[in-house]
Amino acid sequence: MLAKAISRAAKRTLDFAIATIGMVVLSPLMLAVALAIRWRMGSPVLFRQRRPGLQARPFTILKFRTMTIGDTSATHHSDEARLTPLGASLRRYSLDELPQLWNVMKGEMSLVGPRPLLTEYLNRYTPEQARRHEVTPGITGWAQVQGRQDIPFSRRLEYDVWYVDHQTFWLDLKILWTTLLKLLGSGVSSGQDVRLVDDLGLHPATRKREGVHD
Repeated sequence: MLAKAISRAAKRTLDFAIATIGMVVLSPLMLAVALAIRWRMGSPVLFRQRRPGLQARPFTILKFRTMTIGDTSATHHSDEARLTPLGASLRRYSLDELPQLWNVMKGEMSLVGPRPLLTEYLNRYTPEQARRHEVTPGITGWAQVQGRQDIPFSRRLEYDVWYVDHQTFWLDLKILWTTLLKLLGSGVSSGQDVRLVDDLGLHPATRKREGVHD
C-alpha cells in the first residue's frame, strides 16, 4: 500500500510539473491555435464536455474546437461532415488536446491513463471494463499507442484495464515517448466514422457530437 501511495504521489508530481512547464512553453502555440480557430471558425474557441474521471466522477474536459456549430442531428450533419480543414489538421497532430494540460494541472486528468470516453458509455461497461476508472484518465494511454482509432472500443477497454493492472513510472515514460514518436511521424487519423469501431452499441443519436474521435 505504501509503495502504491508513493507511486501515485510521484505520478501526480510529474504530471503537475510537466503540465505546468508545457502550458508555459506551448503558450505561444496555443495562442496561435486559438486565434486561428477564432478567425476561421468563430466562437467558441474551446469545446467543453462532461466526461467521467477517476472513480467515474464527472469533470469538464477541454479541447480546442474542431467542428462547425449547427444542426447536429445524426441524419443531417455527421461528425465527419462538420469537421473543418483546420480542425482536421489540429486533430492530426493532437493539437486540439493541448487545453487538457489545464485539466492535468487541476488533477482531473493525468498525462498517461485511459482516455475519458463519453458518459453515455458508463452503463454499457461490464464490471471488468469499468475498472478503467480506477485510475485518473489521461491525455494519452496504452490503448492510444496500440492503435487508437484503428481498434474497436471493446479492445481499447481491454488495454485500459491492462494499464490499470500494470501501471508503473517506466511504463508511463514508454507511453509518452511512443506517443511523441507517433505525433512527429505520420500523426493520427481524423474525421473517422466512429460507428466503424463502436462495438459497444451506443446509438449515434444519443452521442454528443464533438470529441468522439477519442
